[in-house]
Amino acid sequence: MEIPREIKEKARGRQQFKHGDQVIYEWEQNLDEVLMYLRPPEWALPKNQRALRANLKPGESLPELYVNIERDHIEIGIRPNPPFLNEELGGSVVKSESYWMVDNDELVINLQKMRKAETWASCCRRHGELDAFTKTEVQKQLMLERFQQENPGFDFSNAEFNGNVPDPRTFMGGVSYTK
Repeated sequence: MEIPREIKEKARGRQQFKHGDQVIYEWEQNLDEVLMYLRPPEWALPKNQRALRANLKPGESLPELYVNIERDHIEIGIRPNPPFLNEELGGSVVKSESYWMVDNDELVINLQKMRKAETWASCCRRHGELDAFTKTEVQKQLMLERFQQENPGFDFSNAEFNGNVPDPRTFMGGVSYTK
């Protein structure tokens, strides 16, 4: 059975978490990290900050965008309000190496995986898991990335898998942390 092109493209790109028809965030992963992408409020964009500050009255301040990353948990919000996203992550992260920034009008959150090459089934546990096809495509991507890291003189860009895709974390003795 031939898989439709739009399903293949969805499986290879950013994954979306939606509430109704609204995209709350998008996410993707590689061997070392999970990246979350959110659309911040207009006032939080650096290009708008100067003009907004100029219009503040004495004693007023702009709301503050905040992201709190813990080993297994993330909070995203606007101070002084409670967080609008307060969720358990799909895997464990190295808190001290994870960070966030506003880049190209997006809030980008870089979550450094605690276990290199682990395939996360979801970015946040309660937000649904990848479907079987997408999970297989992600595992293929991670395996090829691992092969490329471990064998830098070879080109794996056109490599294909036949049959089941192995777990990129444990395949052939596990992932190498020395390269």
